[in-house]
Amino acid sequence: MTNMMDKSEDRDTMTTENTLPATALRLHDEPGHLIRRAQQIAVARFHEVHGRHVTPVQYAILRTLQETPGIDQVTLADKVALDTSTTADIAARLETKGWISREVLPRRQRSLVLTPEGETVLAELLPGTSAHWDSLMSALSKDEQREFIRLLCKFVDLHDQRDSEE
Repeated sequence: MTNMMDKSEDRDTMTTENTLPATALRLHDEPGHLIRRAQQIAVARFHEVHGRHVTPVQYAILRTLQETPGIDQVTLADKVALDTSTTADIAARLETKGWISREVLPRRQRSLVLTPEGETVLAELLPGTSAHWDSLMSALSKDEQREFIRLLCKFVDLHDQRDSEE
C-alpha cells in the first residue's frame, strides 16, 4: 500500500487533461472517490468531537433553523441541499426528540423553529465546531485551508448553478 506522501506526490504530477483513457486514472485520484472519502472523514471527525446523539445533517438543520427561524420545510430542504421527503423525515425525528416544533401553514407547508431544548442542544454543539475544524484542517497550512475551502465552495456553487439551470 502506498503511503499518503506517495499519493500526494503522484497527484501533484497528474495531468488534468481529459484525454486519458478511463483505466489510466487511478481510483484514488478520481474526484468522486476523493469526495466520498473526505465525507467519510468529516463525518467520523464530527462524531469524535460531538458524539453520536446528533448527525451532521441534523446539525446542519439545527444551524439553519437558528439562522432562519420559521422557514418552511421546502426552503429548509433547499438550504441544506436535501430532497423534501428526507428533510420532512429528519424534521419529524427532530420534533420527536423535542428539538424543533413544526406548525402547519396554509397549503400544508410547515413552519419550523427550534425549541428551547433544541437551542440547548445546539449551544452544546457550537463550541465543538472549532475542534471539528481543527481535526479536519490542522494538517494544512492556513493558506492551504483558505484555498481548500475556496475551491470546495467554488465546486459546490458551480454545480448548484448548473443543476438549477437544467
